[in-house]
Amino acid sequence: MATTLTKPAPAPGGTAAARRRTRVLALPEARWALAALVLFLAGLPLDLLGAPAWTWGPLFAATYLTGGWEPAWEGLKALKDKTLDVDLLMVVAALGAASIGQVLDGALLIVIFATSGALEAVATARTEDSVRGLLDLAPATATRVLDDGTEESVPTGDLVVGDVLVVRPGERVGADGRVLAGASEVDQATITGEPLPVLKETGDEVFAGTLNGTGALRVEVGRDAADSVIARIVRMVEEASETKAPTQLFIEKIEQRYSLGMVAATLAVFLVPLAFGAELTASLLRAMTFMIVASPCAVVLATMPPLLSALANAGRHGVLVKSAVVMERLGQVDAVALDKTGTLTEGTPRVTAVRVLPGAAREKRAGDRPEGRAASGPEGSYPAGLDEDRLLALAAAAEHPSEHPLARAVVLAAQARGHRLAEAEDFGSTPGVGVTATVDGRTVQVGAPARLLRGADDPLSARAAGTAAELEAAGHTAVLVMVDAVPAGVLGIEDRLRPDAAAAVAALTGLTGTPPMLLTGDNPRAAARLAAAIGITDVRAGLLPQDKVAAVQDQERAGRKVMVIGDGVNDAPALAAAHTGVALGRAGSDLALETADAVIVRDELATVPTVVALSRRARALVVQNLAIAGFFIAVLVLWDLLGTLPLPLGVLGHEGSTVLVGLNGLRLLRDAAWRRAAAEAVDGRVTTPVPPRSGDHGRE
Repeated sequence: MATTLTKPAPAPGGTAAARRRTRVLALPEARWALAALVLFLAGLPLDLLGAPAWTWGPLFAATYLTGGWEPAWEGLKALKDKTLDVDLLMVVAALGAASIGQVLDGALLIVIFATSGALEAVATARTEDSVRGLLDLAPATATRVLDDGTEESVPTGDLVVGDVLVVRPGERVGADGRVLAGASEVDQATITGEPLPVLKETGDEVFAGTLNGTGALRVEVGRDAADSVIARIVRMVEEASETKAPTQLFIEKIEQRYSLGMVAATLAVFLVPLAFGAELTASLLRAMTFMIVASPCAVVLATMPPLLSALANAGRHGVLVKSAVVMERLGQVDAVALDKTGTLTEGTPRVTAVRVLPGAAREKRAGDRPEGRAASGPEGSYPAGLDEDRLLALAAAAEHPSEHPLARAVVLAAQARGHRLAEAEDFGSTPGVGVTATVDGRTVQVGAPARLLRGADDPLSARAAGTAAELEAAGHTAVLVMVDAVPAGVLGIEDRLRPDAAAAVAALTGLTGTPPMLLTGDNPRAAARLAAAIGITDVRAGLLPQDKVAAVQDQERAGRKVMVIGDGVNDAPALAAAHTGVALGRAGSDLALETADAVIVRDELATVPTVVALSRRARALVVQNLAIAGFFIAVLVLWDLLGTLPLPLGVLGHEGSTVLVGLNGLRLLRDAAWRRAAAEAVDGRVTTPVPPRSGDHGRE
């Protein structure tokens, strides 16, 4: 499938949510299903209260027309291809019920199938919207440098390999390529899912749609627009969305066999007695009775109430499962793949360690102090009087003008300790290095230790480098604070584990029998440390979106049914390719939320194993209901074929079995069902040590 980065015209006004609602109402399937439901609900009380037929008859007739004409028409078109559509069979069954006076039964059947078709159409439309929305990440134009050094603005679709682009601060990169000149920190969250910008210098690769920071870059285009990483994400989502799950293929085969069998059996019940001299009226009555008792209404309700009840119950507890089919598939998963940042971790860097360098006051003597600066402290040492709070306050004041995520973490940490930040003067920022500012008359530098200490060989700098190395080995991001060119302390910053991450991993391990695998764009060291802490042994780090898809597909080729849990745009292809995709809702990207089959609205990771256990309970009830429905259908059909089944008794048996399986499925609506599912998820889990937090990123 070819994909071109052609941005759709913006919708006229309104929020994205409002536009999606408008699009849903624009779907003909949704409008017809809604009309059928309203008409049915209007006629139902009139029929049940014994009102004259002329009051409810037209309403039910309109229900048949609005809800049944489209599946009937599609079914008739399918007949041209020698395919018998089960929807057409249901329309025939509904008309058959109406022909012998069971108008209400037929109308209910019409409403059920019209609603199912509308839900499928809505899901398809929203997936298409999400894919089109991803194209907005790529800029419409880029600045190309001509051979004579002049610049021109061109559509990104016109760029070719070898073109040179200028990417100014705050602009999005127009194409995949390599940096020819310049240095800047680039936000690659749309591609790698990681929240911290990455320093890009000469020779580094950049991706279309990523956001440039404060520096200017010259980039040589390395791929055509249709082959860029972001275009491949779109293409993979589209292809995975069009792939039918094995369960769906199996259901379609069953529908064909059932449809053909029911039609043949109904004709036989009508024609065979006629061939042996039976009366036309009696044969027609027997055939219509057979049509009623063999109708799959009970079979339909055998499946839907348990799944829909589980779906509603999950929704009350913060898990949005997008369809009953998804609810069924959740219970089938036997392998889990987890994203790291924003999924297992909170995705927000925090200061977790403040280390004042011991000996700083002793080792910076009066003779070494900066020119023009008066000595302070014992024996002329400089700086003096720094403790953890003062060090953090100085660093936060210097970082306050910066928009870097690590800078925000430092500022928030100082504010949490109640510090009022002094005003920073002469602020400057160097991508990949850090910031410099004058705070309370002192020059404060905050940034990457390796760059700030480059070339320094004094004992205090060596101690600072050692402290930074210790923090980094423990999984922190080390940030050096220098005061008047003297190393004063090191801050440790981490992206903390979600409080329920270890419990969720343990429960998923118990449910599936194997630990989940970790798929992340993060560095291998941080990924391995986090995985070891929560009981994951299969770690795949440094992955781009297509690598995550490949890992999922490898598992599925081995016969596994994989559930992928993620939150970012970079996770969307894997979510779409997986047997079941689950997205974190609060911080998740729009594309991930649209592509995923289920959304954890409250970001409570521990609800994932609970909803899997609930799905398994629903599937068990489906099996029970199918057995009940099959038993009633078999008994009533045999009675009708081998004896004389009174029509009222046939209707009573048919409707009774339908009500029975419906009530059985509704058991999962209760809160007790959720609590039992949570207990089942906990019972199977392996005890795993819970680390306090996990860090991963550098400022580089």
